[in-house]
Amino acid sequence: MLSGDIHEEVETHNRMLDRMGNDMDSSRGFLSGTVDKFKMVFETKSSRRMGSLVVSFVVLFLLIYYLTR
Repeated sequence: MLSGDIHEEVETHNRMLDRMGNDMDSSRGFLSGTVDKFKMVFETKSSRRMGSLVVSFVVLFLLIYYLTR
């Protein structure tokens, strides 16, 4: 019966969306923990200097990569 197939499909999609929502919630918790660690690292001036140095090297690398490509 067509309505039974539609109902089964809707139930399947609802379960899939529930799992996705749970995965998003767990990743949100993981990312907030990571952001807290970054905040802690960048609170000191030496860490900020090191971070800006790393970012500068990454930008320079990407610039050279795209110019030579």
